Amino acid sequence: MANQPRWRKSTYSGGGGQGGGDCVELAHFPTTSAIRDSKSPHTPALHFPTPTLIAWISTLPKTDFTRP
Repeated sequence: MANQPRWRKSTYSGGGGQGGGDCVELAHFPTTSAIRDSKSPHTPALHFPTPTLIAWISTLPKTDFTRP
């Protein structure tokens, strides 16, 4: 299907274990970018204007987000 978005998962996502697989996926659309839960790809994605999503991502600290 040529019109299907290409979803990309973070390279930090593991295949299981502590924190592994707890990840989001990102896809680009003509006027927006979207994020979704990689464990539930059939659920709705959140769409944002691409510049807004990039600005938000740039504010995230470069730290480990695993749960305590």
